[in-house]
This record gives sequence, C-alpha cells and structure tokens, in this order.
Amino acid sequence: MSITDLAFIAYWIAAALSLVKVIEIPPSLMFADYTVPSVVAWNWSFFPLDLAFSIIGLAAVHASRKGNPIWQPLALISLVLTVVAGGMAVTYWAILRQFDLAWFLPNLLLLIWPLFFIPRLVRNLGRGE
Repeated sequence: MSITDLAFIAYWIAAALSLVKVIEIPPSLMFADYTVPSVVAWNWSFFPLDLAFSIIGLAAVHASRKGNPIWQPLALISLVLTVVAGGMAVTYWAILRQFDLAWFLPNLLLLIWPLFFIPRLVRNLGRGE
C-alpha cells in the first residue's frame, strides 16, 4: 500500500515540476496526446483523488504500525478510492481504444489489486475488529 501511495505522490510532484518547466519528462514516458489541453485537464482531474487515496493510505499504514484500530477504515477508504481512480483511467483509455500497456496495465492493476483486500477489511470491520 505504501509503495502505491508514495509512487502517486512522486508522480504528481514530477507532473507539477514538469508543468512549471522545472524538469522535462521525455515524451517516451508520457501518455498518449499528453499535449492536448483536454487530455491534460483529464489527467489533472485525477489529482485530488490520487492525493486523497495516497494520504489516507499512508495514514492507514502509520496507524497500523502504532496499533491504532482506525487503520482499517482508513485502509478501506484508501483502497476504494484507488479502485475508483483505476476504473476511471481504464474506462478512459478503453473509450479511446488506446491500450498502450505502459499506461493501461498499471491503471488496470489499480482497479484490480485492491479488490483482494477490500472484502477482508469489510469482514473485519463488520466484526468490530
């Protein structure tokens, strides 16, 4: 969970630095149509969602390490937001029929991997654990 959260924070820092021309990201690492204003706006529309699931996820990991039971609801919220972000991105790329594996697969993983943990968290929360 921490790796995903930290990776997204790093992604947005790099995106912001690139936006203000502090760094240059090679075009080969960019997503399709990355210079088209509507695509740029679409990408930045994920910023609040990605930041939310990253911060909440890191808070869950921190709470878990401290033995605080609040970690489970925080983890559940973070994982659900991760699924939403992955689903939005996969849907976007599918509508455009752009299946560049460098962008499509990571987003597909964001959609799928949390689904393995969500049911367990929901069960634990239902039992008051």
